[in-house]
Amino acid sequence: MKEEKLKTITNLFEGNEVRSVWDNEQEEYYFSVVDVINVLANPKDARKYWAVLKMRLKKEGSEVTTNCSQLKMIAPDGKMRLRDAMKTKDILRLIESIPSPKAEPFKLWLANLGSERIDEVFDPEIAINRAVRYYRAKGYDDDWIKVRLSAIVDRFKLTDIWKKVELVNH
Repeated sequence: MKEEKLKTITNLFEGNEVRSVWDNEQEEYYFSVVDVINVLANPKDARKYWAVLKMRLKKEGSEVTTNCSQLKMIAPDGKMRLRDAMKTKDILRLIESIPSPKAEPFKLWLANLGSERIDEVFDPEIAINRAVRYYRAKGYDDDWIKVRLSAIVDRFKLTDIWKKVELVNH
């Protein structure tokens, strides 16, 4: 793994520090497990809490702990040390397993997000409307949005043609 950019995420967890590493090759953020546990559960010993939670999750059949990586992150003493870290989707899954009032807003957000995506399966226009609202909120005008959405459709057409050509050539 090529670790090019170290970053501290504070705004996601009410100003509390959660170390993360951006992996350029996989284009993924990895978050410190112990930091997330410390912020959400506030245990006396976050490492011990993580060890107990890991055993409990394994007993329940959860595979989230198998998706844990050891990555170097800046320790409180300023040195780079190996820490348990998880990709965004795995850290969100872990948050679902933490019994804590501080974890509830994340759990509610995930439930709402899941519900929205299921609605989009039945009515894809909902996803398009969400994209338009998002672009407008970012300050893009309707002409730009129209060009952007058309470009996305055109890219799909082009990749479909490439796939057909590849099938014919094989």
